[in-house]
Amino acid sequence: MKGIILAGGSATRLRPCTKVTSKQLLPVYNRPMIYYPLNTLIQAGIKDILIIVAPERAGDFLNLLGSGSEFGVRFTYEIQDKPRGLSDAFIVGENFIGSDDVTMILGDNIFEDNLAEEIKSFKIGGKIFAKKVSDPQRFGVVQFDKDNKAIKIEEKPEKWISDYAITGLYVYDNRVIEAAKKVKPSKRGEIEITDLHNYYLGLGELEVAMVKGEWLDAGTFDSLLEAQILAKEKLQDKLII
Repeated sequence: MKGIILAGGSATRLRPCTKVTSKQLLPVYNRPMIYYPLNTLIQAGIKDILIIVAPERAGDFLNLLGSGSEFGVRFTYEIQDKPRGLSDAFIVGENFIGSDDVTMILGDNIFEDNLAEEIKSFKIGGKIFAKKVSDPQRFGVVQFDKDNKAIKIEEKPEKWISDYAITGLYVYDNRVIEAAKKVKPSKRGEIEITDLHNYYLGLGELEVAMVKGEWLDAGTFDSLLEAQILAKEKLQDKLII
């Protein structure tokens, strides 16, 4: 299993802070934000991790993280010249992934749960992680039937279909590379990861795991503040880096 952290983008919602550094390098209590998704991957025993960064911030990540030896892992870095959507990470990372399976986590996603066993138990197809939220219209959401089987996935639906948001943690088998190459850009010009979920859903090979503890997408000042509180009050004794 390989790991990817997607840490590109311009993070305009966090300006002016992100005029001088990447969002994923902002402090969340006593650690840079990227340490939290790194912790999720390292807890799952993933040793080879690709970090995808924007060109103007590449040096900042190298200065902070280096080769990965400090954490007992190996880092590879790739530049994403222009944000093209989350699915693009599997195209950018094609050579890195090789013939392996891959777990990708977004660089601004922070989980209270230790999800190591859910990642380690992956066998084939795709696995996504869902969390019940009060504002599902902000996210990609998954709809279940009466037997709690996923039947529909939609990105930021205009009409309510479910309260279960899809978090920024995804596990896929090696077929994800070719599937990503076939995704057509959405109306906003991005190749959406929802299309990859639906690819595996159509094959009957998509598993949905539930996130029980807190989950934060720290991409706004309000959610960044929530992340600070979560990190201070609940995460300090759960982190291995």
